[in-house]
Amino acid sequence: MSTAKVTYQSNLRTSCEHLKSSTTFITDAPTDNNGKGEAFSPTDTIATGLASCMLTVMGIKAATLEGAFIDGATALVTKTMASNPRSISKIEVVFNFPKKLEAKTQKILENTANTCPVHYSLHPDIEKVITYHWGDL
Repeated sequence: MSTAKVTYQSNLRTSCEHLKSSTTFITDAPTDNNGKGEAFSPTDTIATGLASCMLTVMGIKAATLEGAFIDGATALVTKTMASNPRSISKIEVVFNFPKKLEAKTQKILENTANTCPVHYSLHPDIEKVITYHWGDL
């Protein structure tokens, strides 16, 4: 069964529909590649997907650990593009968590995040710089 339907609208814009929930989002080509940059670019969705996946698996793991509260955590994502071939060369993710947890719990959650499915799915040539700030919100 298909997961999503992507429709090319025009002017370098696509509409993406999640088939199970019918939720949608659009993508635009970035301004440095002939686009308007009015929405996430396709490569932005990849970089953002890494942070989203990492937070999701941390949330799954946190639910099994006593006192591991991560609700309200944020991730700032920076994507760097290479020019030849045009591709993602680096993804930086800076996590900020609402409170400091026990060192052992933080380490478990960080290890969980660093082994998320998207992290494993990205090409090994993409540099990944991940930073964790605990109790910095």
